[in-house]
Amino acid sequence: MTPPLRPAVPGDYDAIAAVVDGWWGRPILPSLPRMFLDHFHRTSLIAEEAGALAGFLVGFPSPSLPDEAYIHFVGVAPGARKSGLARVMYERFFGLAREHGRHVVKAITSPVNTASIAFHRRMGFDVAGPVPGYNGPDKDAITFSRTI
Repeated sequence: MTPPLRPAVPGDYDAIAAVVDGWWGRPILPSLPRMFLDHFHRTSLIAEEAGALAGFLVGFPSPSLPDEAYIHFVGVAPGARKSGLARVMYERFFGLAREHGRHVVKAITSPVNTASIAFHRRMGFDVAGPVPGYNGPDKDAITFSRTI
């Protein structure tokens, strides 16, 4: 059974910041500035179990592309992986995106993140790339897109 989900609040940032580098095993926090929870907390999700952060999803309806929503960052605690939590968070976000009139969800990852690529394939995303220079010189990315 997966932990319950709730909408994020800006104050959740500190709990995420405290664990995210450890969860990834490398410095990743610069990819998730506080502004994402300050401005997009209503469409972002938090999973807690026994008072500890078990997972989070930071996503939002695109303010520029009215048919699209974007998942910027997702994390699941090492002890909660393979529990279905990421799938549950994505499904909940798909519902939020639909409530905002969105029909496509997009995301990206690094080409070295093979676990993310496999997960997105299992979730029914179209996978493209690596796209050379997607995030600047020598910053290739894998892109994901799914109609919901």
